[in-house]
Amino acid sequence: MNAIELSHINKSFGDFAIQDLELAVPSGTICGLVGENGAGKSTTIRLLMGALRPDSGTAQVLGTDVSSPAFREVKEDVGVVLDEAYFPESLNAVQVGKILANTYRQWDQTLYEGFLDRFQLPRNKQFKDFSRGMRMKLAIAAALSHRPKLLVLDEATAGLDPIVRDEVLDIFNEFTREEDHSILISSHILSDLEKLCDYIAFLHQGKLLFCEEKDRLLEEYGIFEDSVEQLECLMPEAVVAREPNHYGGVRALIKRDLAPAGFRLEKPTVEDVVLFLVKGAKDR
Repeated sequence: MNAIELSHINKSFGDFAIQDLELAVPSGTICGLVGENGAGKSTTIRLLMGALRPDSGTAQVLGTDVSSPAFREVKEDVGVVLDEAYFPESLNAVQVGKILANTYRQWDQTLYEGFLDRFQLPRNKQFKDFSRGMRMKLAIAAALSHRPKLLVLDEATAGLDPIVRDEVLDIFNEFTREEDHSILISSHILSDLEKLCDYIAFLHQGKLLFCEEKDRLLEEYGIFEDSVEQLECLMPEAVVAREPNHYGGVRALIKRDLAPAGFRLEKPTVEDVVLFLVKGAKDR
């Protein structure tokens, strides 16, 4: 079963539109949603959670249409962390826990207390006095403590220092050790997604350019860095995008299957692939 299925989703906002979006996230996997600012990542998440209605198309979460009355019950099994944490500013972490215990049937207070300790969050400090990093850690603790089957994370690691980010990524990995647990995460920190994700979905100007297994994606492309003359030996369709390097030569993203046998290519990172694909899309 797929944890998430978006089928032919269209949604227009003036001069911006999500266009014929199709995305499936298999149960038990982690999918990273990437794209430049304004590409439609947050809009996609809002459509997925039923906070926005599409102009056309359907969205399913854990096998349930998000527009159906049954989705209210399914929300118990979905943990959400947005790019900002929204708790009443006068509350402290203990009070937040008490409110959520009366909100979620599956709330696990012991688990919540454990996350407060693990994240070194103060019990009695008011939320308005939390730093951005503390706010995000509290939101993550709350999302995990009602024992969801799906996590939907929009820039959930933003504002966290590198050490805490690594710890949070470990927690997300632990979460998906259960076969029916899945994650959709958007992030500008592409190195985090490379460590964490099984799939990478790339949105550009409201269109999904691809959703592929991360390992297959990194095998599909290579990085060329040498002279312009050498690059010109390749078929034009092999070169996705190029840029000058610091040594008077050129750096380019190459489709491996269109490069000659023995042509020297380095393994790209997810960031390499995404940045070059954006550049290639803008150049067209």
